[in-house]
Amino acid sequence: MRTIGVSIAIPEPWGSQLQDLRDGFGDPLARAIPTHVTLLPPTEVEDTAIAEVEGHLAAVAAAERAFPMLLRGTGTFRPTSPVVFIQVARGITDCERLEQAVRSGPLLRGLHFPYHPHVTVAHHLPDDVLDRAFDKLSGYEARFQVGGFSLYEHGADEIWRPRRAFPFGGGPAA
Repeated sequence: MRTIGVSIAIPEPWGSQLQDLRDGFGDPLARAIPTHVTLLPPTEVEDTAIAEVEGHLAAVAAAERAFPMLLRGTGTFRPTSPVVFIQVARGITDCERLEQAVRSGPLLRGLHFPYHPHVTVAHHLPDDVLDRAFDKLSGYEARFQVGGFSLYEHGADEIWRPRRAFPFGGGPAA
């Protein structure tokens, strides 16, 4: 068995910038998880299923077009979950469509919480640190084009690494 996830990587310079901020808040997972918007949360799959999973993801990506994403401001899942995040202000519908397409076929599975696209910047930290992260990044803004997503694998060393990128096949956004 292996644990995989599917995400939209936040491009540079924003990916490193948000990872550095997450690290600065003392989040121990800051360097273990690349900055991303999740499309498929951690999911266990059989080693023998990886070719089928990659074929499925390639088909999903081939049917998609690039779209603009705007990250703006902060949000939180507290009190349900001790998470502060950057909000997806534009591209929500695109993320929701992608998430449903990715989480089908060989990756069909239920979720513990309703899907809500976001970029985590602080997780499982004391309330005062979560408050500081929420306030410090409340004016944050980044704009970029999303041109694909990636399959990630969780290593034995607890680090998430990209396994394969899946560029969209439909061309640039109109």
